[in-house]
Amino acid sequence: MRRVPRPPHGPVAIATSPWIVVGAGVVVMVVLLIVALGAYRGRSPAPDGAQPPALPVPSAVVVPSVPTSVPSPVPVLPGISGRASGLPPSATAGSPSADPTVGPVGKPTATRSPSRAAPVQPAMTGRYRVVQSFDGGFIGEVAMVNTSVRSRGWTVRLEFSGGRLVTAWVEGVPQGTVRQSDDGFTYVSGVEVSPGGSVSLRFHMERAPSTPRECTVDGVRCNGL
Repeated sequence: MRRVPRPPHGPVAIATSPWIVVGAGVVVMVVLLIVALGAYRGRSPAPDGAQPPALPVPSAVVVPSVPTSVPSPVPVLPGISGRASGLPPSATAGSPSADPTVGPVGKPTATRSPSRAAPVQPAMTGRYRVVQSFDGGFIGEVAMVNTSVRSRGWTVRLEFSGGRLVTAWVEGVPQGTVRQSDDGFTYVSGVEVSPGGSVSLRFHMERAPSTPRECTVDGVRCNGL
């Protein structure tokens, strides 16, 4: 009887079956590749734009908030609203009117008209008149009254369209100063007039109309023109 030959062991079996070596090598390479990929992903740098992990911040102390009062909504009459009527919210029913002449309940309020300052009374008032007319000239007069509470001087300015001043004088008081010009003259008083007192300036004009173009006392127009 023949003995059945036994399969070879050890190096002889590997030599006779090369696919075993190839398969083991493939398995080892796959394992090494997996390990290498895992290590590469663990060491890979953060992608562009990635933020580093935030450090833990200590929790802030929470202060209890004080409840604030919320204004109650403005009541609106049924069928009327600021949006439907085109009125601003401040002019809707139940709220003060935007018109300063209308009260909170829609009633007109009294308005005050701006006060007008009373006209200021000039300290010296003057009235012009013609005392005497004659051929080639006339004598005029400016009568003045001091309406202030203190004594004061005065200045009269008379302008004519043509003519010539012959002379000017003041009745009963010291004379002042006369300054002539092409269209008239200016007379400055030589003595002050007491409160409530009066004084008259008279003058003689030739070849001039009896009504002056301008007559002023301290810059205020004379009466009687």
